[in-house]
Amino acid sequence: MPIIAPSILSADFLNLGRDIEMVNNSEADWFHLDVMDGRFVPNISYGMSIIGTMKKMAKKTFDVHLMILEPEKYFEEFKKAGADILTIHYEASPHLHRSLQAIKALGMKAGVALNPHTPVHLLENIITEIDLVLIMSVNPGFGGQKFIPQALDKVKAARKMITDAGCNTLIEVDGGVTLDNAGALVNAGVDTLVAGNTVFSAPDPTDMIKRLKQVGK
Repeated sequence: MPIIAPSILSADFLNLGRDIEMVNNSEADWFHLDVMDGRFVPNISYGMSIIGTMKKMAKKTFDVHLMILEPEKYFEEFKKAGADILTIHYEASPHLHRSLQAIKALGMKAGVALNPHTPVHLLENIITEIDLVLIMSVNPGFGGQKFIPQALDKVKAARKMITDAGCNTLIEVDGGVTLDNAGALVNAGVDTLVAGNTVFSAPDPTDMIKRLKQVGK
């Protein structure tokens, strides 16, 4: 069964404690936390202080996705805030190998995200150093976008690369994930489904998480 990571960006921030508790009590595995700086992407979300506050209540893995420029400046602060997995963008990390080593040295798992236009093969020489490959199936920066179908081909290419390298790197997909495409994604090789609007806009978010978790059984 896939790992389910509800995206807090789509939660109700006026009732954030309620939504965190819902995820705690659901079959979800991780909290997915999108950090945006208004520079790398055209939006601003939240930062270390909000993540640190959420960590006091949350009981599951914090999967932190940095959509920011110069992410290496903030690794220690996100570790202190509670990040268990820290994902940085290939497009924002000119010294990717060094950054991955720095993240791991702090005791976090290290992920690399790819924008829709970025080919998977660019990770070939570093795939064994990556704990998680995040394939963006929308353009990063805003929730509620439609899934880009070409992401399926990128998932298959990433799965082949990981298999050929003999490593245990996880594949995560973020953007436009619904019950309609979740099965195809899991069948293509996805380990982790990030779901924002699909979960938090559902009449029964807990049931939606359960249904996503059953995909691929």
